This record gives sequence, structure tokens and C-alpha cells, in this order.
Amino acid sequence: MKLLLTITALVEAAGGVALLAVPALSATILLGAPLDTQIGLTVGRVAGAALVTLGIACWRARGDDSCRAATGIVAAMLFYNTAVAAILAWAGLSEGLVGLLLWPAVILHAVLAGWCLACLLPIAHRPAA
Repeated sequence: MKLLLTITALVEAAGGVALLAVPALSATILLGAPLDTQIGLTVGRVAGAALVTLGIACWRARGDDSCRAATGIVAAMLFYNTAVAAILAWAGLSEGLVGLLLWPAVILHAVLAGWCLACLLPIAHRPAA
């Protein structure tokens, strides 16, 4: 779980910083279309702040992989990664959006979701203390 949380922290924080700093370019690279309105840029920056927040939470939890808070973060990241993979795949397949990093991002989030699930399954099968 420690490696999962470390990698997740770095990936999400990097994506968040990119969205905070250059939301239009980040959206173009990911989706093939820029955020070209003030509303889009603002939402992109809010998403960037949220990703940095996820990165911080994962980074802080990486050393306590046996505590309930860390497993809670991994459970939340399972939902997040599954949702992001599905949303991005939908954008590519149904909406026709296609950026350089769209399909690599779908695959990355699907793999991270699987990794989260693999970390949580042994915990679900432990006897209650």
C-alpha cells in the first residue's frame, strides 16, 4: 500500500500543479480541446487544487498503511480512479475528445483502481479485532 500511495501522490500532485498553472494547455493535452472560457479555466484550477489535495492526503498516509485512515484513503482513491477512467473513456468514445494523454490517462487510472482494489481485498478478509 505504501508504494501505491506514494505513486498516487506524485501522479495526482503533478496533474494538479499542471491544472493550476496552465489549465488550458493541460486540458488540450488530455482532451484535445482547451478550456477557453473563464468558467472553464476556473473549474480547471479548482480541479487542480483538488488533485493536489489528493496528492497531499496520499503522501501523508503512505507511512501508515495499516491504519484505518490510510485504508479509507485507498478506498476513496478506488472510487476516484474508477470514476476518472470511466469519465475519460466516455469522453473519448462518445464525445470524440482525443488528446495526446487521454488513453494513457484512462489506462493509468484503471491500473491504479485495480491496485487500490488489490490492496483493499486482503483487508476485507481479515478477522475483526
